[in-house]
Amino acid sequence: MALVDWKQVYEVNIQEIDSQHKKLVKLINELHEAMMMGKAKEAMSKILSDVVDYTVYHFGTEEKYFDQYDYPESDIHKKQHAELVEQVAALQKKFEAGERVLTIDVMNFLRDWLHDHIVGSDTKFGPYLNGKGVN
Repeated sequence: MALVDWKQVYEVNIQEIDSQHKKLVKLINELHEAMMMGKAKEAMSKILSDVVDYTVYHFGTEEKYFDQYDYPESDIHKKQHAELVEQVAALQKKFEAGERVLTIDVMNFLRDWLHDHIVGSDTKFGPYLNGKGVN
């Protein structure tokens, strides 16, 4: 069973961003499945690394649009991005050091952050960028 199901409310109506959000959902679901199945550390490490790397890549895409189109809430949004990257990088470091950090609480945190960030912050820039001709 998936930890995160894609919902229409997540759509920001920018094809590139929506595709990236769907991939993040997929990666978080893969990490959750690996954790639930008790997969080996190496397999989970690879998936966690993919989540971290893709999150950084995705945030870079959003921030490129913010800068290009002078998004007024850019600073607040970039701060949220930086905070999550810092948290997930710390989680990855602990995991690589052998700590048991991939728990259901961590998975729920990732799920809730993804939901709250997309619905609470990302859906605000969608209409702004759509108004600038970005689809």
